[in-house]
Amino acid sequence: MADIDLTTIWAGIIGFAVFAYVVMDGFDLGIGILFPTFSVGEERDQSMNSIAPVWDGNETWLVLGGGGLFAAFPLAYAIILPATYPLIIAMLLGLVFRGVAFEFRWRDARHRAFWDVAFSLGSVLAAFTQGMTLGAILQGVHVENDAYAGGWLDWLSPFSLLTGAAVVVGYALLGATWLIWKTEGSTQERARRLALPLGVATLVVLGAVSAATPFLTYDYWRRWFAIPGVLLTAQVPLLVAICAVTFFWGLKRGAERLPFMTALGLFFLGFVGLGISIYPYVVPRAVTIWDAAAPPQSQLFMLVGAAVIIPIILAYTGWAYWVFRGKVGTHGYH
Repeated sequence: MADIDLTTIWAGIIGFAVFAYVVMDGFDLGIGILFPTFSVGEERDQSMNSIAPVWDGNETWLVLGGGGLFAAFPLAYAIILPATYPLIIAMLLGLVFRGVAFEFRWRDARHRAFWDVAFSLGSVLAAFTQGMTLGAILQGVHVENDAYAGGWLDWLSPFSLLTGAAVVVGYALLGATWLIWKTEGSTQERARRLALPLGVATLVVLGAVSAATPFLTYDYWRRWFAIPGVLLTAQVPLLVAICAVTFFWGLKRGAERLPFMTALGLFFLGFVGLGISIYPYVVPRAVTIWDAAAPPQSQLFMLVGAAVIIPIILAYTGWAYWVFRGKVGTHGYH
């Protein structure tokens, strides 16, 4: 029982870290995705300044999620990484180019147009590969003798391309709604105009992924539609509908915070749906969290460290967002 408790706790910690990364880094990746739609000058500068104090801290959760997977579930790490190496490498390169561009566009004004392109392309690449990685894992990984036994391009499929596009669209929605909340003037108005079609597109791709997932394997179908479980799983699309109605109502009423909060709600419900589909597997239909778990002594040792570090990260993150809680202008927060 102790092993199961520790393993479940660590699965929850890693799940929390991944979700925190998605929602926090998602909106600043979304701003990069939308960057070409903003006019050169004030709109782009205002968009950049809205995430300047928090964008690098947001990526802390990616490190925690990846490092936690390696430490707490080493077998899963050893299977998933070889199965998705090209995607992971592309994602890291996208994040690197994006980060470099973020700093250099202010310091190298002569080549600002180049850095703007690098910032946008890096954001699109990172978002798309994250979505494809999710799709590649969800569609199943070929495992033999506790090792990856698939090919170099097994991750490439129509389903993984769909999930890649879905994450790009969803991140763009988060970026637009963040700018509605944090900016003023023409930047806010442009973000508001973008949010409506992006909201519709997000619901379309979310519906497409949700419709396609049960057909990947009967196990997914059973989890969603078998009685009596369907009585619980049916609440997820109902809550998505409530979130969607609230989102469009908030946009129509000119709300500033509500669109962002409801967009986060859509992501949370998508994350819940993912959990319903795969739990307790960490490599779907191949390796459970208990199969992949590190020895309980290691999990307990790491849990002590996590119990100290995670509250510190949460406190720092909350403090940073509180300090920079106002509107942002061309030259920073005010």
